[in-house]
Amino acid sequence: MFNALNRYLSRLDGDARPQQKEGHGYGFQVLRNTNLELGVEPWFDFIVGINGRVIDNPDPRLFAQEVRNCAGASVALGLWSAKGQRTRVLHVPVPADTRSLGLSLQWTPLSVASNVWHVLDVAANSPADNAGFLPYSDYILGTPDGTLHGESGLGELVDDYIGRPLKLWVYNNEYNVTREVEIVPSREWGGEGALGCVLGYGALHRLPAPLSEPVNAPGETMFDGDSTLNVGAAAEQFTTLAPQNDTSSTFVPAASNDFLVPAQLVSSTPPPPAGSAPPRSKKKERHGHAPKRLMDDYFAEEEKKSRELDGNIAASKTPPPPPPKAGGGPPKAPPKAEEKTGSGDDDVD
Repeated sequence: MFNALNRYLSRLDGDARPQQKEGHGYGFQVLRNTNLELGVEPWFDFIVGINGRVIDNPDPRLFAQEVRNCAGASVALGLWSAKGQRTRVLHVPVPADTRSLGLSLQWTPLSVASNVWHVLDVAANSPADNAGFLPYSDYILGTPDGTLHGESGLGELVDDYIGRPLKLWVYNNEYNVTREVEIVPSREWGGEGALGCVLGYGALHRLPAPLSEPVNAPGETMFDGDSTLNVGAAAEQFTTLAPQNDTSSTFVPAASNDFLVPAQLVSSTPPPPAGSAPPRSKKKERHGHAPKRLMDDYFAEEEKKSRELDGNIAASKTPPPPPPKAGGGPPKAPPKAEEKTGSGDDDVD
């Protein structure tokens, strides 16, 4: 009996498909975009699919061949954006002569987009204040001098540049632009820290979607921590696996300073006008005064119940006795009491 069971389990193990091990999603990160008409942002966008299929092979030659096969037509690229962690499909025309998209790509894990530091507060007269950091809307992406890994990566880099100029890439969510900021870390400016600002790191401080995009309705997820993407027919396999990079060092010097093209640092989207705010959904406005109306109805109902209760109590009370008859005089005491009182007076006399 046990031998038959073992043979059955062995047959199941042999027929089972190999399961992919847990890992981070991968894609071709856009490092440079020489085609200004192409709506692809360097550093923020990752190409994770092409023509409805998952990119499951890091070989760039296969990707280039797929693009060349679409010469004279258009190619559908599945793009995952670090801004809001959303996925979209972009149809790009491929010229018949050049058969190139004008993009410089690198096979990179999507977790790189989580290595950002949110500027929460800036102290006055601090190095961050002198550099022009804006609280709550600025995000530190990295540095041209290398790649940062982990929460302590930025701190170790700052310690190496005490008293020296340090260049950082800073993204602003309100204006949807990325700028290069030069800051001189110092511990002698009169406050705490070498930068003089409070930084946030982690899932609650990832890059949000630009303000120009529609606001999420109630119940929708703004930040999705799952690495599963939804592009193309094979949506359940839209995250690929590859050997993880060695991240024993939190700061890796860059081999070249052309990780991002300076011309691509500023987005083509114009800044929002002063005083503007994201559009509010009708659902939010409709429910804006609902609690007040509910409380008014509640108090009116309770007041009505109280009045009815007061009326029932008044009706249930015993009516007062009728007034005495005319000419009857006050009621007389019992005769026994009068006899006892009279006998007492005679004894005294």
